[in-house]
Amino acid sequence: MIKKDFDGWNEKKKNLHGSPSKPFYHEREIWWCSLGVNIGFEQDGTGKNFDRPVVIVRGFNKDVFFAVALIGKKKIGKYYFNVGKVEEKEASAVLSQARLIDAKRLVRKIGVLDESVFSDLKKALNKALFGEK
Repeated sequence: MIKKDFDGWNEKKKNLHGSPSKPFYHEREIWWCSLGVNIGFEQDGTGKNFDRPVVIVRGFNKDVFFAVALIGKKKIGKYYFNVGKVEEKEASAVLSQARLIDAKRLVRKIGVLDESVFSDLKKALNKALFGEK
């Protein structure tokens, strides 16, 4: 079993929760986001900020949005979608790891997905979540 730093993440999470700052975001943007240390196979963040890139799929208001986590490699499968290069590395969206996120978790914006790639990502996400139409 892999040892996870739940205590370190808990301290970081307390600071995030108390922070008054909420960056302004838009759909299609790619941000480093403090996803934290999670249970089982849920996607963890990495490094001192416990962060990883996410694509903002849908903004609901200034406080929360729906996003999908990215991994730094090209993966093939029904729960992965290649988004191209992010910070000079091939990246894939992990469709099974889409979730609602508070804007306080956003660290820094690193890019914007091409409109056609974003449209295809949304179609792939819809198919992964709700099956064939």
